[in-house]
Amino acid sequence: MNLIAAVDENWGIGYQGKLLVRIPADMKSFREMTANKVVVMGRRTLESLPNGLPLAGRTNLILSSNPNYKVRNATVLHSMDEMMKELEKYSDEDVYIIGGESVYRQFLPFCDTAHITKIRQKYEADAFFPNLDEREDWKITADSEEQTYFDMEYFFLKYERKTGK
Repeated sequence: MNLIAAVDENWGIGYQGKLLVRIPADMKSFREMTANKVVVMGRRTLESLPNGLPLAGRTNLILSSNPNYKVRNATVLHSMDEMMKELEKYSDEDVYIIGGESVYRQFLPFCDTAHITKIRQKYEADAFFPNLDEREDWKITADSEEQTYFDMEYFFLKYERKTGK
């Protein structure tokens, strides 16, 4: 399975339920990478999307502990066990974990690829992605040239879990 996120220098991903910054090229890359795929997210991430609606053109799987939580055009699962059973229906390479913080942490052990947009800036953040640079079992296997958006520099990085865990 894949993880996909935009992070700042401190691996921050959000503040008060919103992304730290919106970079058009990052959004485009996200749309292209996840089109016609399975996206897995928590309830708060879903509610932070435009109009709080599932992402069009994708299979949306929502993790929520609330047994009464329902979402049109999405499948809501209420535990990791339920989610893992549901994910058996799909090919691992078609599954993208898109947040938030607790969902990333829960799924990290099951993923072997992370698509990270690394922003060379520090923001005030209250949600974080696990720092893959500090983990011996992950390595960068691809990176882009430096990208810029106004005065912001960022890179598209691909991390992969080292084999022989």
